[in-house]
Amino acid sequence: MSDSANDKPRSVRQIGALRLLWPFLKPHRALAIGWLVFLGLSSGATLVLPMALRQMIDRGFGNSSMVVINATFLGLFGVSLVLAVATAARYFCIALLGERALASLREKLYTHVIRLDVGFFERSRVGELISRLGTDTEVVQALIGSGISVSLRSAVMLVGCIVAMTWTSPKLAGLTALVIPAVMLPILIFGRRVQKLSRASQDRLADAAAIANETLNAAPAVKAYSREDIESERYGSAIRRALSTARERIGMRSLLTAAVIVLIFGAITLVLWVGAREVMAKTLDPGVLGQFVVYAILAAGSVAGLSEVWGDVLRAAGAMGRIGELFNEKADVASPAQPINLPHPIRAALRFEHVAFNYPTRPDAPALYDFDLTIQPGETVALVGPSGAGKSTVLALLLRFYDPQSGRITLDGIDLRQLALPELRGAIALVPQETVIFGGSAADNIRFGRQTASDTEVREAARAAEAHEFISAIGDGYDAALGERGVRLSGGQRQRIAIARAILRDAPLLLLDEATSALDAQSEAAIQQALERLEKGRTTLVIAHRLATVKRADRIVVMDGGRIVAQGTHENLLAEGGLYAELARLQFVA
Repeated sequence: MSDSANDKPRSVRQIGALRLLWPFLKPHRALAIGWLVFLGLSSGATLVLPMALRQMIDRGFGNSSMVVINATFLGLFGVSLVLAVATAARYFCIALLGERALASLREKLYTHVIRLDVGFFERSRVGELISRLGTDTEVVQALIGSGISVSLRSAVMLVGCIVAMTWTSPKLAGLTALVIPAVMLPILIFGRRVQKLSRASQDRLADAAAIANETLNAAPAVKAYSREDIESERYGSAIRRALSTARERIGMRSLLTAAVIVLIFGAITLVLWVGAREVMAKTLDPGVLGQFVVYAILAAGSVAGLSEVWGDVLRAAGAMGRIGELFNEKADVASPAQPINLPHPIRAALRFEHVAFNYPTRPDAPALYDFDLTIQPGETVALVGPSGAGKSTVLALLLRFYDPQSGRITLDGIDLRQLALPELRGAIALVPQETVIFGGSAADNIRFGRQTASDTEVREAARAAEAHEFISAIGDGYDAALGERGVRLSGGQRQRIAIARAILRDAPLLLLDEATSALDAQSEAAIQQALERLEKGRTTLVIAHRLATVKRADRIVVMDGGRIVAQGTHENLLAEGGLYAELARLQFVA
């Protein structure tokens, strides 16, 4: 099939993307109805003005009647009052409609995106997602807030003017109709090109936003490697590509506008010339010609308005298409339609049954292979092994960030895939290797573990995690903002915040991923005591390289190449030799 044959359906699909706006406009029917009512009033008032002009020319000037002229101008002022009030009310309704619809759109889009699985975020760039939440929705808002208003107003005025022109002078109206195809032709020719360029322009802006988000979030690394100039040039190149595409889009829209204006006013000039000849021949009243010309000018302005807003429609269609792509994304990992409830109290017995797993981004490299492990309720199990052995993958599968390709994982005898995700993850407390700190207060960051926790519970968790002292030393204490990504904290302080979160969560299953890796020896000794208290009565899975953490585990599982190669106590594994003894010699013994 030819490219041109393919372009048309795609063009139609992109314009059709605007249908996605309907669910966000529908709840605000009252504003839409009010807008339509005031649109009708303002358009009707505008269409009355040429009639007043005809009355004034034929009955006022023609008969030299001041009474008619005074009455005409008084009526004209009344019409202008109606026009002013209706226009203001119309703007209020459509502007508020746009704000409300876009607020709903942004809220629903964010809610949808944040619920997608980890795999989606691995293959997506955060900067581009932010661009779709911000820039793309702003383009759509411009369409709703002004574009739709202008286009419908222009459409209503155009229809009204055509009817009025036909009623005023059928002959001149027929002559005007002959040039309509010539006016529409450039819109159809240039419109498709503008649509493609609008979509490309949004894509280029998203690329630039992704680069900015990536580099600004890694500012210390950029500075450490003196890459300011390189990253500035990379961002500048992306902006220049976006500018080049925007320049082409603007140029195409300018050509479209120029072509429409030349054709419209050329048509008006032609009709005016024919009408003037008929006035001179006494076959047409001057007032009729004046009325027709005003209607023709209003119609021309409406067509020009439609052609001008057409570019905004195309940009919004492209933006809504990109937003629609996000709405079409489905999580590969989701709660089942009919989940099974966990028994209460939760015992947190774990069972890995011949689990095999490959990351979607690395389908040819098994992360786990025939992984078989049973963990008893209340047992503390440490996972050790070289980098890439699959230790963190075990935690990721327990959290159901991914599902195994074969085998199954059970919690208290129930397959994880049969549990609702909130219930599964609500039974787990995680202390990750890389702690995420949000820009809120210290209390808010600890309360991330359990939103309903009281201030007293937050402080108790901080004390148990040895975080109370440094939080109190910060200005404003627990109310102090920690800065984006916790820039005001050291690595060890960020990890203690994460431990406080886990303590506050009070979950039956505890996952520790290098929980003390960023702590100094003095802090680690205190934190180890906190972790020991935290582990009591809980099933705990630990990933650690430090001897103190590994030695206190009930069982140590040695992994290599995604498999279990040995398991037992610290002393037994040392006595057996093998990989664990080698790791202990290289990593654990100073």
